Amino acid sequence: QVHLVESGGGLVQPGGSLRLSCAASGSISSIHAMGWYRQAPEKARELVAIDATGGSPSYASSVKGRFTISRDNAKNTVYLQMNDLKPEDTAVYLCKTVVTILSRRIPDEYWGQGTQVTVSS
Repeated sequence: QVHLVESGGGLVQPGGSLRLSCAASGSISSIHAMGWYRQAPEKARELVAIDATGGSPSYASSVKGRFTISRDNAKNTVYLQMNDLKPEDTAVYLCKTVVTILSRRIPDEYWGQGTQVTVSS
């Protein structure tokens, strides 16, 4: 019902920057939240940042002051601006959205395929 397409990952040196994008498409009635998670090899998936509609963005303590989440509601797109990247930021970054689709009355969550971010010198 909902398709998420992520882009913007790649290889960057420590201290560099990347901007991730995630565009949602489908029969969306309303978007309740959009956010980013990450998963490093052999580690658990963790929340990076999330932006709930009508609320304030929340960030993991490890990325506060370096990452910024933002949304373009007209395009159903969420961004993650990542500055001062560190090797420990290396992971697959996954987009998640919580939406209500036209055929349902309650919200559901959907996940993207993920985009690789590698921070190395």
